[in-house]
Amino acid sequence: MTVAEKIRYLREVEGSLRGMGRSLTQLELVRGIRKELGKTISQSYISQIESGARPHMTQSTRMLLARFFKVHPGFLVDDPEGYHTELTSDLRTTEGKLDVWLLQASERFAGDTEVSAVLIKAARQKDTRRCFLLLGAILDAPGLADRLLEALKPDAAASARARAEHGRPV
Repeated sequence: MTVAEKIRYLREVEGSLRGMGRSLTQLELVRGIRKELGKTISQSYISQIESGARPHMTQSTRMLLARFFKVHPGFLVDDPEGYHTELTSDLRTTEGKLDVWLLQASERFAGDTEVSAVLIKAARQKDTRRCFLLLGAILDAPGLADRLLEALKPDAAASARARAEHGRPV
């Protein structure tokens, strides 16, 4: 995992821990550091780190972010290729990659808050792979997805029906 991925992940976790139901934005991170630690860091600096434009950060920035997120400063570096903190099976490694991919996808779909939220929920599951296997099984069963949507999210089902009746993509 790169330091950029770790910071995006920590912002997601921090937003969840603070009851926001979403990632902490970069600006909220900057404001939180100023308010809680009395130090300053710019949003553009955070953006450069997360985008990979700035592959390394200063030691003082690393310490500041570590204090804010309550992680060890050594966590805020790129992991070497193939690095694992524990003995893992190929399946668990795949699951970790899937979780990171889902969190990144949630950022890409931030404009569609429902899709973004579902991607984050899937990434938070203990067994993400199992969730996708379940989704596949639901989609394989004729009509089951529609029936489940109707039972669990009647408003979303009605909206989907209305779009289909008017010839718009569901």
